[in-house]
Amino acid sequence: MGMIKLNDPDLPLSDLISSWPQTIAVFNRHKMLCVGCLISPFHTIVDACAEYGLEEDTFIAELMEAAGL
Repeated sequence: MGMIKLNDPDLPLSDLISSWPQTIAVFNRHKMLCVGCLISPFHTIVDACAEYGLEEDTFIAELMEAAGL
């Protein structure tokens, strides 16, 4: 398996959060309930942005900054 990438559109949120726990603050800042959600193993950034009405590129940039990438 290759290195996982935070901006992979197929990356489940649960994997993103466990790989980069410092991103939890970004989810919390947007009042997103993704952290600890039972759907997070099945939802991606694309799904979460659609659900919460967020612009994907901006949200990914915030996650990347929080993760130090």
